Amino acid sequence: MQNQIRKLLILSFVAVISLQAFSQKQISLNIIPVLWEEKTLHFGFSIGFNAMDFNINPSYPNMQADSLYPEVSLLNPGINIQIVSGYRPSKFLEIRFLPGVAFGQRNVRFYKNQLIENEKQRLESSFLEFPLLLKFKGARLNNVKPYLIGGFNYRYDLAAKKEYDETERPVYLRVKRSDLYYELGAGLDFYLPYFKLSVELKMSNGMRDILVHNPASGYPQYSKAIESMRSQIWIIAFHFE
Repeated sequence: MQNQIRKLLILSFVAVISLQAFSQKQISLNIIPVLWEEKTLHFGFSIGFNAMDFNINPSYPNMQADSLYPEVSLLNPGINIQIVSGYRPSKFLEIRFLPGVAFGQRNVRFYKNQLIENEKQRLESSFLEFPLLLKFKGARLNNVKPYLIGGFNYRYDLAAKKEYDETERPVYLRVKRSDLYYELGAGLDFYLPYFKLSVELKMSNGMRDILVHNPASGYPQYSKAIESMRSQIWIIAFHFE
């Protein structure tokens, strides 16, 4: 986790230094999106792409004989769609509420004696999400402004199964429907002639073990191989305001 936060800070620092270099050249300032942003309350919409992951704590970390070792094998792209509402209490601070939906999936493979088991557990998610975030803005450099963002996001997974269902495909893992995430990120506001475009990179980490530890009938080895499993989502978002 510390490494991930460090990477975000480094990216933010590099972006600020680059913008300072470009700011030496004077260009015309776009006023219309600034007037819109300076309103106490403003709205917009957001489209983003995500990569969903699990932080898995295996029950048998040392690969004991005949034990299964779980791992997310491949990150798959997903999509986020949100409505943006921003409240501006001060010049450099904004409270943002972005209700929306997110779709994605995660594939968990199980290794046994260095070999991959045939069954790949594909867990799909269809989230209702309700993020409440604080946006800390930097100084504007020509038509660009850097910012940091952080807060919490409650997600409810409509695709999570209440019971095991093998009619479609064999899935021997289940996840809980609700979870609370903390989110950290950084981005750039671009003031275009008629609107503001924000490009934002954000990580979202679940705060609870979402694995349902009740094993599937006849297949207890899959859930028993996992001590705990927390959700993690990487998001790149494009906000139009």
